Amino acid sequence: MRTSSSRRGRGRRTAITAAVAVVTGAALLTGCADDGGSGDDSAAGGEKITLRIGTFGSFGYDNTTGAKLYAEYEKSHPNIKIEESNVADAQKYWDTLKLRLSRDSGLADIQAVEVGYIAEATGPALGGKWTDLATTGGANLGAFLDWKVKQATTGDGKVIGLGTDIGPMAICYNKDLFAKAGLPTDRTEVAKLWAGDWAKFIATGETYKKSAPAGTSFHDSASGLFNAVVSSEPVQYANARGELDYENSPGVKKAWDAAVAASKGELTAKLRQFDEKGTWNAAFKNSKFATVACPSWMTGIIKEQAGPENQGKWDIASPPVPGNWGGSFLAVPKSGKHAKEAAELAAWLTAPAQHAKVFAVNGNIPSSKDTLSSPAVQDAKMPYFGDTPLGRIYSQAAVGVTPAPISRWDGQVKTFITDNGLLDIEQRGTDPAKAWENVKKLVNDKIEK
Repeated sequence: MRTSSSRRGRGRRTAITAAVAVVTGAALLTGCADDGGSGDDSAAGGEKITLRIGTFGSFGYDNTTGAKLYAEYEKSHPNIKIEESNVADAQKYWDTLKLRLSRDSGLADIQAVEVGYIAEATGPALGGKWTDLATTGGANLGAFLDWKVKQATTGDGKVIGLGTDIGPMAICYNKDLFAKAGLPTDRTEVAKLWAGDWAKFIATGETYKKSAPAGTSFHDSASGLFNAVVSSEPVQYANARGELDYENSPGVKKAWDAAVAASKGELTAKLRQFDEKGTWNAAFKNSKFATVACPSWMTGIIKEQAGPENQGKWDIASPPVPGNWGGSFLAVPKSGKHAKEAAELAAWLTAPAQHAKVFAVNGNIPSSKDTLSSPAVQDAKMPYFGDTPLGRIYSQAAVGVTPAPISRWDGQVKTFITDNGLLDIEQRGTDPAKAWENVKKLVNDKIEK
């Protein structure tokens, strides 16, 4: 997904809070009773059961704006009713999910897990909480990208999650704002402005700033730029052994420096991505910024938030450097009352045919091999973006992705950096050196290594 914090959006938001705050936010996760399953429904004798799915961001399954997969499944499985509970904030979602896993209660039958938290989900503390989807549900693991399966595999070989999407990146840009600032609008020419170097992207922002339409900024946020840059680096938060080592990471340093430069240069709209007040969403509709780092799942957010009045105004160009920001999994808690039926639904939702349907509606790039190379993806366009060869742009970007090692704490550290360090610089004028020290203190105080 639509991560992110990554979905989808898949945003990374607030830092780990005190236990009481997590308990207060527990209702964000599923809205179901704290009985660890799906209520009192029974699958026995064909009786109707309810399968609940907890997601964040935009997975594209729903019957309203998505690919209507729930309605399709219910039609072929008349004894099953599907209910999805969705929230925007991936960090709060994960904090609450961890709490409920520790209690084996209050869980949905299927829980989405963002890639930034999958190493923790498969680790010693939580790995035993999930149904092994290699042996339950009938999923064809060979259909997925090999590295996607590996990410969701525990140390003892259990596969706890089935891949939904991956997050190959591009840059989405507002053609109207580019034209008013005297920049090219053709996607090929736009890509040439910053090809091969994020420093060129920032330089393009400086050019935009000189003739920017009043009240607009070049980029939406320093945090979005940070996520884009770090996602394009071979070394991110962890070392080759999967150990958290963000302080010595060249990728983190490069991304931090780029984000700080954009912030100090007044190139960003100083927005908090996926904020609960909807300020970031409203900025899409009101054309307050000209570019946004655009993993594939972001296209669905632009379509939804910019609205029909802005259809045709946005386009997509190749990024300075290929990267992968986000992507998620569907996992089935072992404590659920209908784990078998939930595993079967998860397998169906993540099968290649359904990947293609979600991509066609929502733009989420599938994590299945054949779907990536299929005409359904290669030839795909999203009407909202006009004639943009969305499928080709993102599938080509996906080929260039080499996943970086991940640690148990990547998601949390990313949140501390973006929502504490960089946001303090943007919105409060905190000195970058002081902001970085604050990040390190948060990591040391909140993460038990």
